[in-house]
Amino acid sequence: MHPVNPPPVPLRFTEIGDAGLPAIVFLHGFLGSGSDWLPFAKAISRKYRCILVDLPGHGEAAFPETLTPKNASEGYFTRTLDALAAELQRTLPAPCFLAGYSMGGRIGLGVALRHPGLFRKALIISSSPGLRTEEERALRRKSDEGIARKIEKNFDSFIEFWYTQPLFSTLKNHPLFKEVEAARKQGSPRNLAMALRLLGTGNQPPFHRELEANRMPMLFMAGEKDLKFVEIGRQMVTLSTNCSLEIFPGCGHTLHTEKQERFLDRLTDFFNTQEEAP
Repeated sequence: MHPVNPPPVPLRFTEIGDAGLPAIVFLHGFLGSGSDWLPFAKAISRKYRCILVDLPGHGEAAFPETLTPKNASEGYFTRTLDALAAELQRTLPAPCFLAGYSMGGRIGLGVALRHPGLFRKALIISSSPGLRTEEERALRRKSDEGIARKIEKNFDSFIEFWYTQPLFSTLKNHPLFKEVEAARKQGSPRNLAMALRLLGTGNQPPFHRELEANRMPMLFMAGEKDLKFVEIGRQMVTLSTNCSLEIFPGCGHTLHTEKQERFLDRLTDFFNTQEEAP
């Protein structure tokens, strides 16, 4: 059963660029915040209105102190999609563009498929449509619970552990890594552990069927060295004829950080291209 008055979904928007410009909504990954996108927003703010979102448990979008995984109930991921969609409908007068990375890519993909009238195009980076079976999702929830407990027990130790994963190997050798690591340590362990429990892949509905019916142009991006998400990207492209995949050479999971200029060029090119009528 869902609670009669479900707990609120905290979201925070930061806007850069004139309100009359075409809008891009940027969604960050786990441990990040809307400010991760500031360098990109500043670079394109003369041409686009950039909406930088702090997703639940990240940045300034703190969970209420009364929220627990039990009283949030099972539907929190879907409620997050709907809350974000409702806020965008209030904020933006016309369909906009979407760019989402990792966790933000999963949330962005869900919003785009559940509320297709909100967006003209979507750019999904290092992300997935979820896990197909309940067995897979249950195993992922168990794994994420272990990670959430690491976060709560010793946050600095967790950050060190997190970036030893192979998908971040190229980021660790990048000049910006220390800056990224320092920013991640500013997060709230309680909020981030809660976000993982509520918004992790194990609590995400699978979007494979919705992708098959998708008519919105989507571009999936993956780093060449991030083999898991290269394969996921290839699978997503086979599900929807309106989707394409671009693989960034020499990059891992954080391709937009590792090759910022190339990423911005591809983002603006994709959003500027006029699609042919079917």
